Amino acid sequence: MTVTGVVIDEAVLGELRPELVRYCYRMIGDGAGAEDAAQEVLLRLWRARDRYDPARAGVRTWAYAIAGRYCIDLLRAAPRRALPTELTERAAVGDPVSSDLTPGSWVTPLPDAEGPDPAVAAERHETIRMAFVAALQHLTPSQRAVLVLRDVYRHSAAETAAILGISASAAHSSLQRARRVLAGAAPAASDVAAGSVDPHLLDGFVRAFERHDVAGLAALLAEDVVFSMPPVAFWLRGADDYAALFGSGDACVGHRLVPTTANGGPAFGQYAPAVDGGGMRPFALVLVESDGARITRVTTCLDMTQRFEAFGLPPSLPLRPAG
Repeated sequence: MTVTGVVIDEAVLGELRPELVRYCYRMIGDGAGAEDAAQEVLLRLWRARDRYDPARAGVRTWAYAIAGRYCIDLLRAAPRRALPTELTERAAVGDPVSSDLTPGSWVTPLPDAEGPDPAVAAERHETIRMAFVAALQHLTPSQRAVLVLRDVYRHSAAETAAILGISASAAHSSLQRARRVLAGAAPAASDVAAGSVDPHLLDGFVRAFERHDVAGLAALLAEDVVFSMPPVAFWLRGADDYAALFGSGDACVGHRLVPTTANGGPAFGQYAPAVDGGGMRPFALVLVESDGARITRVTTCLDMTQRFEAFGLPPSLPLRPAG
């Protein structure tokens, strides 16, 4: 469709999809849910294309207005998502693992989408990290929308008010309240850009993991490393505990790691030998964070096996030749 020289077609909407996914992810804290929300927003844009008026707003502003309203409505009755470390008590090696987290209660990872993110030029790299997205969930949906538009995407107060259909003064008040809440909830800024983790550190992690080399793995861990494995209600802190857990059994013996990315940082698809012997099957998505010298956080997402394709990972691997 052409409106006074502006063409609204599938190509234009397709270009908007990656950034809408990331915007919805910061709002709702769920990777698969963000993709579904962005798709619904694109459908609404397509259905409303005959009513689009370029004199009132640009295509991107129009898209964000619809996305913001949709996410706010979606979140009205939704529980707050958090990191697994906020949802259960710290465990120790040897503690029984007998329960799962409440469904929908934890932040899930997001594949790194293709296409430019308008936040990249202005945002600190950590605004797509799971820890920061979890901190955003402490805000009300409307506060979240204002803060993301203002502090992440760097929209002006007037632009933010127009996108959300509120007054400039209401946007300003909401932003100040959101900043106060986030100041007490946001994680410390990372010293290392998510995409700049030392590849030698990651290679060492893969080698130690695949060889089940407990000492080699321990040498790569920060003293206060945090390990969790959603949806299991279990997490622990400390290099000694993590290494002891890793070496306490053969649950991961013979597993392989295939590199990918998630939330702007390194991740791995973890594959386990299939029970029938027919190759290797998805087991977990492993996200790794680093302070530059050591690994500071390992999140093993056991609930992502059906999402491997979204992360660019193969559905299966062949078994390695013996020897």
